[in-house]
This record gives sequence, C-alpha cells and structure tokens, in this order.
Amino acid sequence: MSRHTSPFPATMSSIKIECVLRENYRCGESPVWEEASKCLLFVDIPSKTVCRWDSISNRVQRVGVDAPVSSVALRQSGGYVATIGTKFCALNWEDQSVFILAMVDEDKKNNRFNDGKVDPAGRYFAGTMAEETAPAVLERHQGSLYSLFPDHSVKKYFDQVDISNGLDWSLDHKIFYYIDSLSYTVDAFDYDLPTGQISNRRTVYKMEKDEQIPDGMCIDVEGKLWVACYNGGRVIRLDPETGKRLQTVKLPVDKTTSCCFGGKDYSEMYVTCARDGMSAEGLLRQPDAGNIFKITGLGVKGIAPYSYAG
Repeated sequence: MSRHTSPFPATMSSIKIECVLRENYRCGESPVWEEASKCLLFVDIPSKTVCRWDSISNRVQRVGVDAPVSSVALRQSGGYVATIGTKFCALNWEDQSVFILAMVDEDKKNNRFNDGKVDPAGRYFAGTMAEETAPAVLERHQGSLYSLFPDHSVKKYFDQVDISNGLDWSLDHKIFYYIDSLSYTVDAFDYDLPTGQISNRRTVYKMEKDEQIPDGMCIDVEGKLWVACYNGGRVIRLDPETGKRLQTVKLPVDKTTSCCFGGKDYSEMYVTCARDGMSAEGLLRQPDAGNIFKITGLGVKGIAPYSYAG
C-alpha cells in the first residue's frame, strides 16, 4: 500500500462522537427518535423514568412510573407505549398517565421486561428476564419473548431466555433479528409479517471476547446491523448475511447499552449507556458513564422507527 492511500474510507476518519446529554443515568436504554418533535425518547430502567430529550432546545422532560421501565416506543394514535415491570402500557405524555394494555409472566414475580421495539406491522415486541442481583448476574432461563398485537392480545413466542435484548427486522420484513444477551450471539428468524410468526432460528454473528455482551441493536438502510456492546464500550456494525463485523466505533464509556438512528435524515446515531455496577474508580475514569452520545459521520443512515398500531 503506498503511503498516499488511506487504509480507511474517508467516512471512517470523519466520525465524530459527542456527549449530548450529561445526566448520568443509571441504566439508559431503548433510544427511539421521534421525528415530529425532533426528540430522542429513552428510558432509565432502575430509576423508573421515561425521558424525552428535545434536540432543538436541549431540554429533557421526564415521566416517572411505578416499576422499572425497560423500553418505550411511538404510538400511531398519539403518545407512547412502554414496557413497565411485566406490563405493556400506554403512556400519555401530556398528563403523565399510564394505562395497562396487557400483563405477562404473572407467575414469575421476580421478572421484568427488558428491550422492546415495534415491528413493521405495528406490533410491539418485547422480552422478559429475571431481575438482576448485579449487572448481568441473574437467575438464568426465566425470560420469554412476547408481542403485543394492535388488538391488545399478547403472543408468546418462546421461553428459556436469559436477558431478552436487541431486536429489529430486515428491510424486506422477512427476517427478525434478536439478541438473548448471555448467548453472546445475534440470531435471526424467518419472519411472516402478516401473522407475526417466527421460525427457523439460527445464529448470524458470534461476539468476540473483547466485544463482551450484545445488548441493544438497530438496522441501517443497507440492511446491516448495529449492536451496542455492554462492557465492550463500542457499537459494532455487522453483515448478517456473511456473519462478518464491518466496523467498530469505540465510545469513552464501557457500558454501552443501545443505539438508534435519528436526527437529520436519520444520519446520526444515538447511543445510551449505564453507570450501575461501576466502581467509584471506574466512574472517575469514565465521568460520562450513563450519558447520551451522538455519533455523526458514519456514512450510512438508519430508518424511521415503526409505531404501535393499537
């Protein structure tokens, strides 16, 4: 290679990572961009708080709820939906009211929902896990994957899940991608959009040791997956067809939890992270732990989030 040729495409050298919100959340998760308000929604799970950051005014609004809130999503009829404890809920932002739509895992008192996302047909998918005794320390195989249909009925897909996590759908809506964190893999299923059925589970990516624990996930316009690596301090871009990692973007915090595209034409990536479980020394070394980051210059855009149809 001649000394004039850069080993990286130009887009990689122009990547910029900035901390846009310094609030030191305990466990920020489930970022979702709301284009109509130019806001980033996300949750702080153990603080039982849904947050909405206005990217124009730089203000944050919060709604407190009565149990750990693990995901939030847009709703077609207005307001939002969220997974709170083991309940699928509707959330009215204006009066801060919460209305229960459905409940799951009623026989498992120690369980809570974890990550959730709406599919292209407007169903709200979310999975459960046992409450942790420490980050990533929990009773194994207690979780399940569910979806809330627009008529408020609930479908259970499978159980024996450790930590139900990142999820998204291929651009042609024929594949469902899913992460059960402690399997250290990204899995794929055949997806039938009209019925919401899934089948034929297989692994499309195995995490490398330094990538640590796969957490939240989103897809870009080229059909590649972006996975936040908990304890790995990075997001990685994967090709689900070849099983190869295409790119690594490191952040100044270890406990990166999730990612989504947003901002202008969905060209910016927002990344949430956590501070729970870090030592005093670790927090001194990573003062931005628990803050919200924006990554620009990735050279690829994301797609708009889907809204719950019920």
